[in-house]
Amino acid sequence: MTISLRPLLPALLCAGLANAAPMKLADYLALSGPPPTATLTYGAAPSQFAELFRPAGQGPFPVAVLVHGGCWTSQYGGITQLRNLAGALNAHGIAVWNVEYRRVDEPGGGYPGTYQDINAALDLLGRQAAARQLDLGRVVAIGHSAGGQLVQWLAGRSRIAPSSPLFQSGFLPISQIISLGGLADLRREQALIKSSCERELVELTGLPSAARSDVFADTNAAELIPNGSHTVLITGELDTVSPPRVAHDYAERARAAGDSAEVIILPGASHYDEVAASSPAFALVLPAIRAALGLAPPLSQPHNK
Repeated sequence: MTISLRPLLPALLCAGLANAAPMKLADYLALSGPPPTATLTYGAAPSQFAELFRPAGQGPFPVAVLVHGGCWTSQYGGITQLRNLAGALNAHGIAVWNVEYRRVDEPGGGYPGTYQDINAALDLLGRQAAARQLDLGRVVAIGHSAGGQLVQWLAGRSRIAPSSPLFQSGFLPISQIISLGGLADLRREQALIKSSCERELVELTGLPSAARSDVFADTNAAELIPNGSHTVLITGELDTVSPPRVAHDYAERARAAGDSAEVIILPGASHYDEVAASSPAFALVLPAIRAALGLAPPLSQPHNK
């Protein structure tokens, strides 16, 4: 199903979303937020860490796992910009696990290292949860752009064959997924990924081999369905990196396979409004995040500047 925005239009107009200028890349790169409560490493490489943002008070707290985008490279920022969203979610009593990972232009990044980093970051969350009062029964994974591909991928890890370098015998299952302008269907969106991000698919999929003839079998989220997940695909109406068609196509494929998927299109928003808590688009993104965590709709929606 596609979520209709017509009942929300009066509220959108009040929030300024319908009249706000869409954010540009420079606006996104200028995003910032509060420092994390703690920074924890899951490996020896400089990019193998996660930031914990823990709300004040007594837990256990629901958890939002944030995975930044940046076209899978270090060129377009990432974890620093998502502190903007992390701070806003903290204000709503949601703990945030903000994940950094090795990208394709870093040693060890790409296939299989980037995916292995996402696995390791989630393993670390599982080990830290009790001491940090984090509720692993209420977790949503939120990814932006390339990060959308990675969170949609992690929902299907149970379908990865034991012969794959990405296989794990035990992991923290996450079935609630929010993709913000994600580029998840590597097989069908090769041309878009090339034009939007100038990425060669081999960087994300590796090369075929006798033991792994289909490079999409363990890397493409759309090959790892059905997996019992519920995915909300949120895209700006004016997003040119991952246009609304991409969200609709993936949702249709997921539903045809037997999974649950919804689409939210943000009026007048770009590829960057969808991830910025300082954008009026947050008025639609926040309720989707709270719903994924089983929380009531927010009474107010403060913006993190």
